Amino acid sequence: MAEHEPLTPLSAPQKEMLEEAVSTYQAHTTAEAAAYLMARGIGREEAMAFRLGVVADPSPGHERFRGMLAIPYLGRDGQPLTVRFRCLVKHNHRDYFHGKYNTITEDTPRMFNVGAVHRADDEIHVCEGELDAITLTKLGLPAVAIPGASMWFGRHRRMLAGFSRVWTWADPDDAGAELTNKITRGLRTAKAVRLKADVNDTYLTHGADHILSLFSSRKDTETAA
Repeated sequence: MAEHEPLTPLSAPQKEMLEEAVSTYQAHTTAEAAAYLMARGIGREEAMAFRLGVVADPSPGHERFRGMLAIPYLGRDGQPLTVRFRCLVKHNHRDYFHGKYNTITEDTPRMFNVGAVHRADDEIHVCEGELDAITLTKLGLPAVAIPGASMWFGRHRRMLAGFSRVWTWADPDDAGAELTNKITRGLRTAKAVRLKADVNDTYLTHGADHILSLFSSRKDTETAA
């Protein structure tokens, strides 16, 4: 999809199909998936709020995602707009003709947890991964996710343009730096929180207080400037 192209609204049949798929995947959460999420610091409450599930009974077109974690991209009202899939098996994903994270072919790139745009006050947080956004949301920081620099579009800039401050929490690698650069170039209100690992790994290693202290320190520095 080109930078300037608007999103095409989902048709009624598409909405029904996605709702049925996500509801089915929610109902088939496995012990393996629950253990994976708990190991990432994501409990039952977060899993339910974000409607996470497992592809045990694939909807048409989702057959190749069987057994994977289903991560719905929910609209403002909680209705799924699309789904991404995370392989839970520890293997070389390329040998099995998929990635660690997988997207439906020709699917429209979207912002994860777009409801946060409507629920946040005057500040919002932008992550690079869905689990990172879930982690920050769990800590009381309204967060969305853009899964990679190639997924940042002009419409995302416009969606965040009304906030007095946009905090970016991208991964500390070249891809994360590219995403941060795109966001900060597009939004004068954007400022980066520096990390030594991604948000979720930082949370697991150092805990909630450390994440919040990183944000507070960065915010104090910005205020003093």
